[in-house]
Amino acid sequence: MTHRTIPTHRRLDARTARLRWPAVLGAAALAAPALMPRRPARAQDAERISLALDWYANANHAGIYLAEAQGLYAAEGVVPEIYVPADPSIVLATVGAGQDDFGISYQTEVLLARAQGVPVVSVAAVVQVPLLTMMALTDRGITRPSDLRGRSIGSSGLASDDAILSTVLAADGVSIDEVEVINVGYDLLPAIASGRVDAVTGVYWNHESLIAEREGYDVTFIQVEDWGVPSYYELVLVASEQTVAERPETVRALIRAMAAGYTAAAADHGAALDALAAGSPELDVELEREGIPLSQSTWFDANGQWGTQTAERWDAYAEWLASNGLIPADLDPAAAWFPGAPGVVSTPVATPAS
Repeated sequence: MTHRTIPTHRRLDARTARLRWPAVLGAAALAAPALMPRRPARAQDAERISLALDWYANANHAGIYLAEAQGLYAAEGVVPEIYVPADPSIVLATVGAGQDDFGISYQTEVLLARAQGVPVVSVAAVVQVPLLTMMALTDRGITRPSDLRGRSIGSSGLASDDAILSTVLAADGVSIDEVEVINVGYDLLPAIASGRVDAVTGVYWNHESLIAEREGYDVTFIQVEDWGVPSYYELVLVASEQTVAERPETVRALIRAMAAGYTAAAADHGAALDALAAGSPELDVELEREGIPLSQSTWFDANGQWGTQTAERWDAYAEWLASNGLIPADLDPAAAWFPGAPGVVSTPVATPAS
């Protein structure tokens, strides 16, 4: 049987390279100025700030770009330079070193970075739930972890992905020794399409699923948070400890504007798509046309609020990371996030789309 190759759209984020943070900080100090061209401020009294993204523009960033298109940042007195670094894996390093004011990163990466002394803080949750999932072709009959016993699983080889896999399997009574784990790097979709492996871990259900569908493949998912992995914030807005301490109003202004942007994106998918396309000429418009409504529910908490974070979520996830040897057991998760953010986010979703 001949299989078509599914394009991977390689994820250029912190998940693709576990760099040693001290080395990254040094590189960031040299590289960041060249990565941060500044545009003139659109208002003389507005504060110019930089916002480094985790990856190229996609549905997860819809509210960020729509807030800019609708002048919501300027209304709050900030003018962000939104850009994708040449190497997004150093976002936390550039933010921690003060080379960037804000960045988009991951709850996992924030805790890993803080374990290495990088002074970064999550100030708002951008995506409230895990996007990472396990995926298989539907005809393999894999609907739960126990269906993987005796099967092969493709992995990127990252320590956090391996910890997720072990946890998910154990939750359904399967030992990691009862499956064959194959490091396929980041060729995850081609690995299942070609039959090299029965399933993969490390793909995003709101992105790779759309690519697979477009290429004619029917896929099923195993959501990791349903099988022992504590629910976590996939994407977070980060700032340095210094910025949070010395410029709290700037932090709050950015959060208010982004909250309004995501609320507007939920109410008008077409406007959100137009804003994404205007901000990123290389955007796969048709892919994100599907991705925005698929992703919308992930932007808000159960009360329809954007940006909220809880101590329970941070504590539980940090404990899980520590139990898997990824961070020290004595790392303080309370210091990793800014509790003031939920207090300034009070805009509910007007009319959520189905």
